[in-house]
Amino acid sequence: MKIAHRSLLPPAPPLVIAEIGINHGGDLEVAKHMVRLAAAAGCECVKHQTHIVEDEMTEEAKGIFPPNADVSIWEVMERCALSREDEIALKAHAESLGLIYLSTPFSRAAADFLDEIGVPAFKIGSGEADNLPLIRHIAAKGRPVILSTGMQTIQSLARSVAILDEAGIDYALLECTNLYPSPPEIVSLKGVTELQRAFPGAVVGFSDHSIGPEMALAAVALGARVLERHFTDSRYRQGPDIPCSMDPAELRRLIDRSAEIAIALHNEKQRTAPEEDVYRFARASVVAERDLPEGHVITEADIWARRPGSGEIAGYDFDKVVGRKLTRPVRRNQQLRWADLG
Repeated sequence: MKIAHRSLLPPAPPLVIAEIGINHGGDLEVAKHMVRLAAAAGCECVKHQTHIVEDEMTEEAKGIFPPNADVSIWEVMERCALSREDEIALKAHAESLGLIYLSTPFSRAAADFLDEIGVPAFKIGSGEADNLPLIRHIAAKGRPVILSTGMQTIQSLARSVAILDEAGIDYALLECTNLYPSPPEIVSLKGVTELQRAFPGAVVGFSDHSIGPEMALAAVALGARVLERHFTDSRYRQGPDIPCSMDPAELRRLIDRSAEIAIALHNEKQRTAPEEDVYRFARASVVAERDLPEGHVITEADIWARRPGSGEIAGYDFDKVVGRKLTRPVRRNQQLRWADLG
């Protein structure tokens, strides 16, 4: 699976997506500033949210207050939505810095708009993970899809994944917990492995709303190939997603550490070439435990294994020495050689 030019499979490192989302508060210049900081931190991909409010919600939304906001969900999105012209400018700005630009459409009109401006893939948020008509509409456009799976079970996801399979597109499924922020008591790292097992055709990742990088990094150790976290220039900003957002220093740390973990995850269990010098002194050699005469038949009590490993008979051959006859006398702690044994 690729997003634009970027493979999501090994040996490439996990793709870290900095979600600016609505943290800019509807201000294009703030959004551009956040994009610049993400690029400076080494990020490859930024994500926005595309809200065309009149196609996204009905009037009832004006009476719904999210747990992480003090105004209605309608007002939150109305305040924070960029105009189409501003989003085109933001995409161009991100791409001028070499970044992959993604966005989450929350409506059919938003999906059509993002398709028109040529996003390389669609992100579908957890709230739309079981919105079958919207998923079907997006999948029909033939672009790769990244689907967050918060608030869903393996069973409830099956129909959504079937739509993606029927469309013949590449897709990634992100384990996610939708509380902002998410305490470890409700975060499911097990969800990463459950998604891998249930949907073997998917690339699996982790959309993180916890505090700190630990959960996301642990997800990489379980095989997550995509990491998504909210991003801000400063956590002193106001906004519903700021408490679970990372700043530029945290973004850099997440990128670097996740790449290191992914490398280590795929290394075989073996002695590596750089370890050979260590092994030569760290392992043990078989030695005489006491002075022994020529012709003596060696018992287990006559020998031991001690550092360094420069001796001819390694500690792992200890049992092969027992019962053998000495061809010459040896002193205590003298390393034994095969020629010493009859």
